[in-house]
Amino acid sequence: MKNQIFNGEAFLITGIADEHSLAMYVAKEIIANGGNVVCTGLGVSSLHKDLSEKATAFLNKNYKDFQNAVKKELGNVETAILDVSLDASIEAFAQSMVEKGIKINGFLHAIAMDKTIRQKEVKPLLEVTKDEFCDTMEISAYSLIRIAHYLMKYNVLQQGSSICSLSYIAAAKVTFHPYRNISIAKAALERITIELADELGRKNGTRVNVIRFSPYMGSKAGNATLHESDLEISGEVSPLGNALPMDLAHEVIHLFRPNSRITGEIRHVDGGYNIMG
Repeated sequence: MKNQIFNGEAFLITGIADEHSLAMYVAKEIIANGGNVVCTGLGVSSLHKDLSEKATAFLNKNYKDFQNAVKKELGNVETAILDVSLDASIEAFAQSMVEKGIKINGFLHAIAMDKTIRQKEVKPLLEVTKDEFCDTMEISAYSLIRIAHYLMKYNVLQQGSSICSLSYIAAAKVTFHPYRNISIAKAALERITIELADELGRKNGTRVNVIRFSPYMGSKAGNATLHESDLEISGEVSPLGNALPMDLAHEVIHLFRPNSRITGEIRHVDGGYNIMG
């Protein structure tokens, strides 16, 4: 039996859409190292008002797929609905953790959304509407602030916790796979990471870091934006080839490790892709 890093500490895992989601690999590795997880997915709640039939059907299917994937891969772990576009949903989730007596020692922010990407086609930035821009920024970046806010407001996030978010190299560079709108949101996410690392580190010793990962098509999100040729190119360009989901999971576990002094970092788990011109 390997030495376990965690001693029953619980971590919030967002962003699981299916069994191949990067967040799922992280959740499994936390459990393998002696930790517990609370997993959240997008679904219909009492806080959703005036939803269309189409929206209701989408959210119901999304949550069913989420729950099925979690049960298959993780077993009977705590799950909950979380819609980060609604402050009331985030607050209700934090309150439910209090009611259940669950304390969180950190969380993975793996949430992103961009309606300007359709059928692997990316809308030019000059054609992105204000609503499209703001919606992407709210879900993909600002939500990190609000999750941390409510978890701290209700004393769910414990002193010395660790927060980690997922990003990619397009937050800093124009890439051959043409992310546009979402890249700006990821750049904001990285800047938020640095500011929160300062604020939360001084407030209660919480660490905040972000990881830029290789292009990945295994998840719904990656498959919506990338082509097989994109992975082939990045794999050839990267000195070590594309990183694997378990490489990411191991790095998150390292950053979640108790009593670390690592914070405010933009880490690269990409086989060296980031060093190439």
